[in-house]
Amino acid sequence: MTTTSSPTLDVTAVVEATAALVAEHYVFPELAEELAALLRRRGAEGAYETDSPEELAEAVTADLRSVNGDLHLGLKFHTEPVPAEKGEATLAAMRRKFDASLGGVPRVELLDGGVALLEIAPAVFPLDWAAQPLAAALTLVAPARALVLDIRGNRGGDPDTVAFICGYLLDGRTHLNTMLSRQGETAEQSWTPPHVPGARFGGTKPLYVLTSGDTFSGGEELAYDLQQLGRAQIVGEVTGGGAHPREGWTVHPHLEASIPVARGVNPISGTNWEGVGVQPDVPCDAADAPARALALAQERLAAEEG
Repeated sequence: MTTTSSPTLDVTAVVEATAALVAEHYVFPELAEELAALLRRRGAEGAYETDSPEELAEAVTADLRSVNGDLHLGLKFHTEPVPAEKGEATLAAMRRKFDASLGGVPRVELLDGGVALLEIAPAVFPLDWAAQPLAAALTLVAPARALVLDIRGNRGGDPDTVAFICGYLLDGRTHLNTMLSRQGETAEQSWTPPHVPGARFGGTKPLYVLTSGDTFSGGEELAYDLQQLGRAQIVGEVTGGGAHPREGWTVHPHLEASIPVARGVNPISGTNWEGVGVQPDVPCDAADAPARALALAQERLAAEEG
């Protein structure tokens, strides 16, 4: 019988590779140099000596987040060996979740009074994967009198998919976000698409977005964009507070350096939700949010009926 051994962990090489990537790519150049120096100093002091990739990831991540608390910045441990190509580690993990979650739309439900509930979780997956299941689900709920969008378990994903979803919930092309590069220049703007397949829910009927402390990154952008536009009421808990889009570099078969490479600026607020989270309009425990949103929807519909 043969056994398969784990890849050797060269701590010095992993720490140096991570430090170099942070110095070159982190969206805030001054902090990038500071963090790279911190990793190198801590490595020289022997702070990272371990044979466990998971333990190394925890220690390096704690140091990377010790300066400004950026939750997208870190050394991620993957249980399964990951591809060496840039970005492929995260995509491989996301694909497994996509296949296990009906394409990121695990629940569509008609509630009392013609109110629909649509859950988008555990991520807003890449648009070339998710467009078909999302279009089907959003078209299905389009005739509802009001919509509850449940993203309490959504941990992030693709800004293009956020724009695609918003295209069903708004009328006309709408500017959602602007990404600024490391140099502070406009790298990309995010707009709703001029056309979406299927029927739109539209931009006037009651819309409620459920959030939790686990809602993060792209999930937060969906809530924040709709809130800033005055399109939706956010019901639930303050979200996780991660606004910086990231890229990933494999630095060991089980380790990925996750580094934010840009920062988002909302055209209405002039800022984003980094470090503070999306603040709910109707604060309540995440577990109570569906019932609270349903009650709000029914009250508004009853008032509109006069």
